[in-house]
Amino acid sequence: MTASSRLSRQGEIIEVFLRNGWDYMRRLLIKGQADEPDIPPPEVLRNILTELGPVYVKLGQLLSTRPDLLPPPYIEALSRLQSTVPAVAPEVMEDFIRQQLPAPPEELFEQLDYRAIAAGSIAQTHKAMLRDGRAVALKVQRPGIDRLVQRDMALIKDIARLVAATQFGQRNNVMELAEEFHDALNGELNFMTEANHTEQLRRSIARSSWYDPKQIVIPSIFWELTNAKLMTMEWLNGRPILTSKIATEDTAAARDAREEVTTLLFRAFFKQYFVDGFFHADPHPGNLFYLEDGRVAILDCGMVGRMDPNLRATMTEMVLAVANCDAQRCTQLTLQMAEPLQPVNLVRLENDFTRLLRRYYGLSVGEINTAEVFGQLMDAGTRNSLRWPANVGLFTKSLANLEGAARQFNPNVNLLAEIRPLMADLFRNQLIGADPLQALLRTGLEFRNLSLSSPRQFGFLLDRLASEQLKLNLSIQGLDSLRRSIDDAANRRAFSTVVAALIIGAAIVSTSQQSSQGQILSNILFAAATFLGLWLVFSILRAER
Repeated sequence: MTASSRLSRQGEIIEVFLRNGWDYMRRLLIKGQADEPDIPPPEVLRNILTELGPVYVKLGQLLSTRPDLLPPPYIEALSRLQSTVPAVAPEVMEDFIRQQLPAPPEELFEQLDYRAIAAGSIAQTHKAMLRDGRAVALKVQRPGIDRLVQRDMALIKDIARLVAATQFGQRNNVMELAEEFHDALNGELNFMTEANHTEQLRRSIARSSWYDPKQIVIPSIFWELTNAKLMTMEWLNGRPILTSKIATEDTAAARDAREEVTTLLFRAFFKQYFVDGFFHADPHPGNLFYLEDGRVAILDCGMVGRMDPNLRATMTEMVLAVANCDAQRCTQLTLQMAEPLQPVNLVRLENDFTRLLRRYYGLSVGEINTAEVFGQLMDAGTRNSLRWPANVGLFTKSLANLEGAARQFNPNVNLLAEIRPLMADLFRNQLIGADPLQALLRTGLEFRNLSLSSPRQFGFLLDRLASEQLKLNLSIQGLDSLRRSIDDAANRRAFSTVVAALIIGAAIVSTSQQSSQGQILSNILFAAATFLGLWLVFSILRAER
């Protein structure tokens, strides 16, 4: 990117900031004043990102997956970010698509519509028909979007470097966030990544005992017609679930169908969250389709999340703790997941969770918005100096989108009632896995290794004890503050002793010496004792405040 184009883009950005009343970014970009960020209200921030274009819309969408960084009102506002961009002209797309295909379109397709049926900030979708009569969808990258991304990413990294000098930037590690966004955006620019995600989700969702795999589908990928800038996938005839026939009708059959679809979707996603650990992170209503043949489709697998087995087990327990309004267990599980940025006040953390969950005492499970509770728990943890893993934020976003779409589709939805029948099977799976024999063999191997290593380690411990070389290395949180408190108390005691000695010395001099020099010395000692005593009292009162 040339210096002139960079300055031109920076001027455009500053103009948008000023137009929306965000003077902090003007000071940051022009004067380099890296004071503490003054973030505008949620709706203003959403408008700014929308006006700045597709790269900043994607940045806002990424931030909407990080409730550990922003309060719930910002997460809600950024979750509604949608870029409104016109479709690229058909003649431009025809040239671009021809460049990306392995052969001329006439040899590959019976029909190919160069007019987009849907347009987004990064790509647009076209409908085509293969020579064998199968309908397909072509997701094609917008021409020139890669150059736009690189230009704006350079500016975002510059801003991140300036903000990194503030306490906010150090506390939230904005440089790492900028790199994470850069990697995520590059992943979206490479459709091979999305194609691999789609195929992996399609395989995992195609087998389960929790639901009928034939009733849910993820489109298959045509690999021979897929590359970094173009992805060809199976065409599915249907409509978004909120505009489907069963969503708009108020008949007994439609209500029953809504109940079945809701259960199907929840079970499919619960399997992704708690069994596979690889899940679709953006199940908003536009990505959930009700097909003409009665099946349900999950589209757009560009944003996915991952959770390792330990995190999956912890999140399962957290769902139960929330359902039972158990603040103490929520605190314990939070400390297992989150990273403390400084010593955590456990009493205050548990009290915050207790106050939060107390709002839901006495409510039926159908009245509890589980995803909203998770977001509030994360916000409480962040206020108590805890940093949550990014994948927990993705899980919370995915669950919030899923529950929000389900509540619009079926107002009688009850997330906890949907997951309860699966709990026994879920815990069994986490205890012994899908293959009990393999779990038994693994446990036996671990016991064997333990039995072989224990005598050697025990003998080593006895040798150290006998030779008096055993050293214990203990690290106890909170000792620094305790040491400072003891030091302060000792200093005050010593100071009090000095003051008392000065007073006694002054009294002795005053009574034993009647000369003018003795009186002057006595007054000096009394004045010094008075000054030091008042200073001691003042320091004690200030410390108590």
